[in-house]
Amino acid sequence: MRNALLAALIDRESSGYDLAKKFRVSVANFWTATPQQLYRELDKMESDGLLAARVVKQERRPDKRLFSVTEKGRAALHAFTRREPKPTTVRDELLVQVEALAHADVPSVRASIAAQIAQSRERLAAYQSSLAEILGPRSEAEFVRTGNRIGPYLTLQRGISFERENISWGELALRILDDRYPR
Repeated sequence: MRNALLAALIDRESSGYDLAKKFRVSVANFWTATPQQLYRELDKMESDGLLAARVVKQERRPDKRLFSVTEKGRAALHAFTRREPKPTTVRDELLVQVEALAHADVPSVRASIAAQIAQSRERLAAYQSSLAEILGPRSEAEFVRTGNRIGPYLTLQRGISFERENISWGELALRILDDRYPR
């Protein structure tokens, strides 16, 4: 999570609340974290010297802390980008349910697949909205040539592809289940 937070903060300072929102909307397509995990890690990163925090006084709300990446944090993120990432592993309970289909409650598995499709459609819409925000008035081709947020653009493209694939697979699975196990 440490490197995901450094990457999320690299362009501008942010509060823990804003980071939690950012993780829910954009970063969640490649890294998930609960708000509690996020706040614990921010505090640890600050005490490790990777982040600096400043308090902003607010009148009608509690004061907030804004975090920014320090030079030590930039160096740590740079070092992270130089190493080979660990291979991706998938842990998907839905796929375990599908794998066990011969001994499963088929209507429950169908419902789980339908729920995954609905969640993927929601995330896809959120990612496409974030993409439109990044692009602004530019076409994608123009943005790719001249945009300054190419990293977020590429990670959103990955999230969009992932959710489209989830939807496609889910629809295929439901068609097969409907043919194989008529209701």
